[in-house]
Amino acid sequence: MRMDDAATATREDPFARLTEPDLRRRTSVKWRRFAPDVLPLWVAEMDVDLAEPVVDALQRAIRDGDTGYPCGPGYAEAYASFAAERWGWEPAIDPIRLVPDVMIGISEVFKTLTSPGDTVIVDPPVYPPFYSYLRHLGRRIRPVPLGPDLRLDLAALEAAFARSRADGAGTAMLLCNPHNPTGTVHSAAELATLASLAARHDVLMVVDEIHAPLTLPGAEFTPFLSVPGGESGIVVTSAAKGWNLSGLKAGLAIPGRAAADALARMPEEVGHGASHLGVIAHSAALHDGGRWLDDVRHALLAHRGLLVDLLREQLPSLGWRPGEGTYLAWLDFRALDLGDDPAAVLVERARVALTPGPPFGPEGDGFARLNLATSPAIMGEAVRRIAAAVAG
Repeated sequence: MRMDDAATATREDPFARLTEPDLRRRTSVKWRRFAPDVLPLWVAEMDVDLAEPVVDALQRAIRDGDTGYPCGPGYAEAYASFAAERWGWEPAIDPIRLVPDVMIGISEVFKTLTSPGDTVIVDPPVYPPFYSYLRHLGRRIRPVPLGPDLRLDLAALEAAFARSRADGAGTAMLLCNPHNPTGTVHSAAELATLASLAARHDVLMVVDEIHAPLTLPGAEFTPFLSVPGGESGIVVTSAAKGWNLSGLKAGLAIPGRAAADALARMPEEVGHGASHLGVIAHSAALHDGGRWLDDVRHALLAHRGLLVDLLREQLPSLGWRPGEGTYLAWLDFRALDLGDDPAAVLVERARVALTPGPPFGPEGDGFARLNLATSPAIMGEAVRRIAAAVAG
């Protein structure tokens, strides 16, 4: 047994503490979008208690009436300390900018540093809001799909960079690191090559690293800004996914050394949309929530293995290449003849809600995304229902 497997086997699963009735008392979209007989394994919320340091920090703020506007560098300092401890890389504090959340932060970066009509390259299948936000900004989207191995197709990206440059349009790339929905954790070599290509073709790199804390044991996350050439990029991130804090809005835009002056042009009022309670919660998570995070990561590693076993036993024709990060499983239903949107079929036939694949790009036709961040009991029941629906 590997060390990581041994550690996982001896940890209590934090997802097993909450029963389905416990979870159905929640009023967020995951548990309220669908009818009560539907098991929701779709949107990126985790079925887990909050980390105690986060609860303590929020309760203290409420007791003290500390519910005003955010102030100071504490969130940036907490992120820098976490990055140094986890990944051996520490960004400069002063250039980091507070943003309302990751997607609005990304949108504001593009508003500041690109123009309507500029080209933004994405690598589908990829997080659907990338498309909707970029279209709203009037940017042209150029998709460069991942390779068959669900990793970056660097040759295709280089060709796309060159084509955009020849067209005379300003060009940027919006990258997920780790990738949503596949769970791919880009290697240091891949990111360094990508950074070099971007520099050669004058491509602005904007990188969403919100899932970085959820890189699973045994895999290694590399911050984009830490690789050679990465200093010209901008990362937007938060503790939202790692600690289940999406309802407590607060994010950070982090420039590489060579991009600090460019990011400084982003209007100061962008940061006014962040919640003070969000800043408090995210700072506490990054500063004091490491043990909780490790328990979650090891549980998710076990859940990944459980899903492998469940699918092998009950849905052997369903395809899945397990990722190294996130709590997302990108499932290939094409052999099961459920059409382009199997999630729509399964919510009716199996009473299981998955995230539809087509909004991730044409590469998502026939796919659906499953959220592993639930109890083993719920995941087992969901797979049983899907298998029965397909067999029936």
